[in-house]
Amino acid sequence: MAIDVAIACAKAVFMILLVLQVMALGVFFERKVSAVIQDRIGANRAAIFGFAGLGIINTLVADPVKFLLKEDVTPDGADRFLHFLAPVIAVVPVVAAFAVVPFGDVLEAGGRIVTLQAAQLNVGVLYVLAMAGLGVYGVVLAGWASNNRWSLLGGIRGSAQMISYEIAMGLALIGVVLTYGTLDLQAMVRQQGELLWGWLPAWGILYQPLGFLIFLVAGIAESKRIPFDLPESESELVAGYFTEYSGAKHLMFMMADFVEVVLVAALITTFFFGGWQVPWLARDGFHLFGHVYALPAAWIVVPVLQVTSFMLKVVFFTFFQIVVRWTLPRFRYDQLMDLGWKVMLPLALVNLLVTGGLVAAGVF
Repeated sequence: MAIDVAIACAKAVFMILLVLQVMALGVFFERKVSAVIQDRIGANRAAIFGFAGLGIINTLVADPVKFLLKEDVTPDGADRFLHFLAPVIAVVPVVAAFAVVPFGDVLEAGGRIVTLQAAQLNVGVLYVLAMAGLGVYGVVLAGWASNNRWSLLGGIRGSAQMISYEIAMGLALIGVVLTYGTLDLQAMVRQQGELLWGWLPAWGILYQPLGFLIFLVAGIAESKRIPFDLPESESELVAGYFTEYSGAKHLMFMMADFVEVVLVAALITTFFFGGWQVPWLARDGFHLFGHVYALPAAWIVVPVLQVTSFMLKVVFFTFFQIVVRWTLPRFRYDQLMDLGWKVMLPLALVNLLVTGGLVAAGVF
């Protein structure tokens, strides 16, 4: 029993550390890659013993310490408890959503078979949607509890935006569920290890290309970043729903934004790009042209390759979202709503109907 608890805790800690590391890498992309895109130098001033490290010291040391040391101010007239609770609600559900995201297949050691997934739920898709839906409460509470008109407008915008795009996202995921016939994320990834025509990995992007595009756009909108950053919109609302936040609370809201980016990247990887799957790699080694090529010390090499594959895919889609954020201009609010209700929702319904028809016809 104690060993099982220790294994469960180790998997949870590993997943949290993985998320935090990719999030930190995303912040680095935000600081330095955006500078390269815009022909700027970017963060390079902070240094330790003369080492600036391409802005790494700024990104991972100086800026977080600066935020943590700033005074935590609660404005007059604000609801102190809800003002404190809002950033917690914004961060915790997003981090908790990673519990059902598989980062590998299984690890066989000491006579035990350990599934590389923090929590094994056969309704993982519903769990992810539930956790993602809780994030809107943090935005609403932050806007209302701050006793600030700009914050309130940002909270109203954020709640309307997140609810609007959650509908299209949910419909896109229903198409994925129909395709795989399960709500278990680990089972979905294992099905993507099959081969089409004996050589092509059966990743979800081949079955749900439109669903992928819908989920990607809705995911970026859910993370409330450019071109969907209307809840923040510095040129209009100062900083939107977290205008009245400072210090560690402000850092938590910024952390929530970046963790949402990583979550979207992880879900895209899991649903559409094979998750931890490495093309033609099975538990006993690579299968090429119908032959099995074993790996030395395969019991550890195969899980390491799978976890590495998952991490690289997540980093790539995190980087992609950062590039989108620094490439496209911000929508007007009416354009934002038109895209969500008049474009995304109809496309999601069409995708769902087509997928249902193909499943009924036995194509999937």
